[in-house]
Amino acid sequence: MSRVVYVLNGPNLNLLGKRQPQIYGYETLADVERECRKVAQELKLELHFHQSNREYEIIDWIHEARETAGGVVINPAAFTHTSVAILDALNACEFPVFEIHISNVHQREGFRHHSYISARATGVIAGFGTQGYLLALRRLAFLIDANERSHPSPSRAGSNAA
Repeated sequence: MSRVVYVLNGPNLNLLGKRQPQIYGYETLADVERECRKVAQELKLELHFHQSNREYEIIDWIHEARETAGGVVINPAAFTHTSVAILDALNACEFPVFEIHISNVHQREGFRHHSYISARATGVIAGFGTQGYLLALRRLAFLIDANERSHPSPSRAGSNAA
């Protein structure tokens, strides 16, 4: 399993730290990316970090990840509640997917309680602020490591051979 991980962010997350800080906090998306990169380096993960307000770009990144990645961490933002297309793209992938929400969506408006993405997610983290990204990266690295232990690559398996 690849150690490449995609962290994908949906609409309006480019305004993180400025938009409704009482809900989403004062950290910017650049702050989140910086923390994710630190944790990824510690876990020996290669990180691809993206944000878009356009659904098709997120789908294109999922398709790209399908060919190269060991997993996806996604904060689909408002697309959580509307995008069957993102769900379909994730359903075409065989790796773990972690859905992230900065706020606890279940304490908010009723329409936010339904997630199309959760139907595919390996795990969902909501209400942990931006720390949810770091938790998801740690869990994903754990799953990648477990997969590598149970399915060693031929080059690693044969490295002790004479």
